[in-house]
Amino acid sequence: MPTFGERLNYLRKANKLKAEELADIVGVKRRIIFLYEKNESKPSYDVLIALANYFNVSLDYLVGFSDNPRRNK
Repeated sequence: MPTFGERLNYLRKANKLKAEELADIVGVKRRIIFLYEKNESKPSYDVLIALANYFNVSLDYLVGFSDNPRRNK
């Protein structure tokens, strides 16, 4: 299964976002997005939730536990 970093990189590029834009959306510095994508840093729960909400995907999908992006309601 993909890592969190791989999944985040895929979602960012699929949504045609620059790292700086995504960083502004979730409230971190641009460099942090690159560290996440290289699996050199882990996000806080608040950032994980913000990313999942922004991309409208489940946390399981975002962190690589599932290949199904749909959220349970």
